[in-house]
Amino acid sequence: MPFITANDGAKIFYKDWGKGQPVLFSHGWPLTADAWDGQMQFIGSQGYRVLAHDRRSHGRSDQTWDGNHMDQYADDLAALIDALDLKDLVLVGHSTGGGEVTHYLGRHGTARVAKVVLLGAVPPLMLKTDANPEGTPIEAFDGIRKGVFDDRSQFYKDLTLPFYGYNRPGAKISEGVRESFWLQGMMGGIKGQYDCIHEFSEVDYTEDLKKIDKPALVVHGDDDQIVPIAASGLKSAKLIPNAQLKVYPGAPHGLATTHQDQFNADLLAFIRS
Repeated sequence: MPFITANDGAKIFYKDWGKGQPVLFSHGWPLTADAWDGQMQFIGSQGYRVLAHDRRSHGRSDQTWDGNHMDQYADDLAALIDALDLKDLVLVGHSTGGGEVTHYLGRHGTARVAKVVLLGAVPPLMLKTDANPEGTPIEAFDGIRKGVFDDRSQFYKDLTLPFYGYNRPGAKISEGVRESFWLQGMMGGIKGQYDCIHEFSEVDYTEDLKKIDKPALVVHGDDDQIVPIAASGLKSAKLIPNAQLKVYPGAPHGLATTHQDQFNADLLAFIRS
């Protein structure tokens, strides 16, 4: 399996398929590059080079005790992009991966990047504060920490219900999707996944968003129960100078799976535009 070595020696797993303009996908918590299979298969078949990595302490990458924070995630992403000498790159980030992509751009610049896609992404800030009243109270994130620490396996199984909107009336539940989510989550290390909760909830990406000087597509479901749209997608679309916003009515956080064909079509159209 292919790996690159991060600046602290950690081994980061990645997939690299196809040829053409590169499209690099960054996954959400607590998942892996496999969460993007539906997009990588489709976009790759349209003549693009598609890549995705497992964030440190997730999936097949090293389970590190230290470095499970957004500065290092961004540096790991930079190490991958530099090692493969990717240029004219389309960056696609979901949820925590949207924070990673955004922080990479703010920290390392946009010279190698052509376009950016933020899908159900955590920026600018998930945490509820006096300045961000639309955010989620800290008690909710403390609850996630407790769930991960007490019984990570059961917590991930339960999380699939709001993640994919399977707790909504009339939802068609895929047990296969739920099992895949659980498997991907359990492949990672508890220390890194626990640390990452702070990174997706309490890091403020506002200044990073303002530095994005490339065309951007912000996609969000208006029934996202994990990263509510009012504190995230709606604000990010206003903060990025050249952003297009697409709201999916009734769509959940995991819309790349539940609305796969629609999102794939929108993603391809944006890449080609």
